[in-house]
Amino acid sequence: MYYILFYKTVEDYVEKRISYREEHLQYARTFQKKGSLVLAGALADPVDGALLVFRGESPEIAREFARNDPYVKNGLITGWEVREWTVVIGNE
Repeated sequence: MYYILFYKTVEDYVEKRISYREEHLQYARTFQKKGSLVLAGALADPVDGALLVFRGESPEIAREFARNDPYVKNGLITGWEVREWTVVIGNE
């Protein structure tokens, strides 16, 4: 199954994330190397959120990511939600 982690970001997110960006990216890469993080990135114009796509047996992998993400821990994310995503094309 696929799960999307939706992030809602603080005002001036792009500037405020600079101090935590490398730590966040390293953290994300650990999930990518395990094969559980498929895609991730900020929404553009305006940069007011981000989407991260996970693959796993349950939504817990995405929730675990969010709970321990440096961006969440340091207040750059004002809210997050995990939703199951039924993929019908491209999930080979």
